Amino acid sequence: MTVTEDRPASPAPGPRTSDTDGSPIGTLLFFGMAGLLVALVAAVAVIGVVGLFQDDDDGASGAAAESRIAVTLSEFAVDGALSADPGAVTLDVVNAGSQQHDLALRETGAKTPLLSGGESAILALGELDSGSYELYCTVAGHAESGMTSMLEIAAGGGDAAAAGDGTDHSGDEATWNAEEMDKKMSESMLAFPAATEGSGNELLEYELMPDGTKQFELTAAITPWEVSPGEFVDAWTYNGIVPGPQIKVDVGDKVRVILHNETPLGTDIHWHGIDTPNNMDGVAPLTQEPVKTGESFTYEFLADAPAIGMYHAHFHSQISVLNGMFAAFIIGENPIPYGETISGVTIPTQEEMDLAVEMPMVLNDAGVIGLTLNGKSFPATEPIVMKQGQWGVAHYYNEGLTPHPMHMHQFPQLVYAKDGIPLDNPYWADTINVAPGERYSVLWPAEDPGVWVWHCHILTHVENEEGMFGMVTAVIVEEE
Repeated sequence: MTVTEDRPASPAPGPRTSDTDGSPIGTLLFFGMAGLLVALVAAVAVIGVVGLFQDDDDGASGAAAESRIAVTLSEFAVDGALSADPGAVTLDVVNAGSQQHDLALRETGAKTPLLSGGESAILALGELDSGSYELYCTVAGHAESGMTSMLEIAAGGGDAAAAGDGTDHSGDEATWNAEEMDKKMSESMLAFPAATEGSGNELLEYELMPDGTKQFELTAAITPWEVSPGEFVDAWTYNGIVPGPQIKVDVGDKVRVILHNETPLGTDIHWHGIDTPNNMDGVAPLTQEPVKTGESFTYEFLADAPAIGMYHAHFHSQISVLNGMFAAFIIGENPIPYGETISGVTIPTQEEMDLAVEMPMVLNDAGVIGLTLNGKSFPATEPIVMKQGQWGVAHYYNEGLTPHPMHMHQFPQLVYAKDGIPLDNPYWADTINVAPGERYSVLWPAEDPGVWVWHCHILTHVENEEGMFGMVTAVIVEEE
């Protein structure tokens, strides 16, 4: 590397004076320059010797003072040999999961970009003194779901880090305990269905006002919610349940919804897929002021068209919606293609069809609610019980952060509406990919008796080392 400095221009050379001309000034300059040269040479020699010892010291301790650690992110864990000696620490971070994650150091705020599945990043943490440091994913709800881990900095910590390469060897046969793994998987599956407190999707009752308006009341609050047996979380709820209560009205109804906010943040309600005036769209602060803690707001609009919509917060939605503030909103009749023949299968008429169930199936993958169907994680998900020969309807709602391919064993699903809009050409499918914000309406016939699994087909959303969990339920078909 060439270093340049700004120096004053050298004076123009004058008549040269001999170094040995005998003048006092010349003699003084000669010996002065000679002395300075000797001093500089001596200084360089000393610096070189000192530097040699310093280099030796650095060579002996440099590896310990600068640590590189491999870290793997997944649903929902931060894994790696998380220990190092005091000094500079750098993390090689890879997202091995299916959802987007990042990694941050709580104490300094150092953070990777948001990483999609398969992406990686280098996170330089700088110089760290001895102590414990928290690593976590900043995506809403992911830390609460388990994506935290402690980085231990201590003398000798680098030796522990070097003993492992930070790689997940869970697939290595040598680390398997097959009997224990089989036992956990079987026990987790046989625990279904498990009872838990609370049930979402309850139909919301209304008060019929003198002018015919249907008036509903919703209270937004943080409420204890049992996601799976014994696992209680602080959910963000409407009327204390996840998903919030269903609102069902007829086309032509005048609708009034009074929102009371008991959460610690301002909020609103957006009517996703529902036709409303702009000032009722629920997008604070553009269409209304945020509803502050302890305040209320009244929404009023005409249900002027059929819809399979949903409602959720829009203000601070990255917190409130992911943690539970979402629900179904249906206007008008279900647009089932009664009597039509689709790919050789004739759908019964409305009079002939024995419709056993019509249900919202709300999908989530984030926040304290996590990987759930209708606010519950397997084995606490609710089975759908039908008689042989009956039909079932589900409206998929994705309120999460990633698409979910929903697969029903044995029974093809007839997709007949997308986002509440009836399809001109309904189609049969056994796996339907539902992106965030989308709604798909499906119909299926319960033809064969048995317990038939119904689940998201991203396998890490349904199984882990502890067995089956998450986005799984079942259709139980009983013989006639």
